[in-house]
Amino acid sequence: MNAEQPTAGSIAVLIVDDHPVVREGLSAMLESAPGIRVAGTAGSGEEAVVRAAALEPDVILMDLRMGAMDGATATARILAHSRRPKVVVVTTYEDDADILRAVEAGAAGYLLKGSSRADLIEAVRAAARGETVLSPAVAGRLFRARSQEQPPPLSGRECDVLRLVGRGLTNADIGRELHIGEATVKTHLLRVFKKLDVSDRTAAVLAAIRRGLLD
Repeated sequence: MNAEQPTAGSIAVLIVDDHPVVREGLSAMLESAPGIRVAGTAGSGEEAVVRAAALEPDVILMDLRMGAMDGATATARILAHSRRPKVVVVTTYEDDADILRAVEAGAAGYLLKGSSRADLIEAVRAAARGETVLSPAVAGRLFRARSQEQPPPLSGRECDVLRLVGRGLTNADIGRELHIGEATVKTHLLRVFKKLDVSDRTAAVLAAIRRGLLD
């Protein structure tokens, strides 16, 4: 039977990778799995966008690093037009930034190409059920990446100092108001600048307000 002919009740999969041998290998791993059919393949991010619109697959196995349009960009473009397909990134790369970009683009999962056939098949089925698919190692990396992305919280004293900065008080005034030395006020402000990734007092107050850190 032609691989692109529909089968009632089956999970249609689009395989995207710029290496033919990888596309063939993934296809072979899935073809014998009950309830799964390979609807088609694509060799680039651009082709993936076109084929996803034409085939309307249930699940897309997406390579991450490909030519002009990478997997994260292709994922974002596909999902901007249709929320139906669930995208599972399958790649050799496990860099924290790569994982975060893929998930932020809307990917439902992230697997390494070294995953077993059983893991791949289960990932396709889980994604089709609407579940998030992350191997334990990748889940840990994603957690770390998201933790690094969020600025550390300000302490109560740092918030007190920043509120007074927002009122236009000088370091000396803030010190008298909080009964601490002026040098201590400067230390608190330097820590605030580092946590909020800013370089001056005004930017610190604005950044804290945007993040809801000041009431």
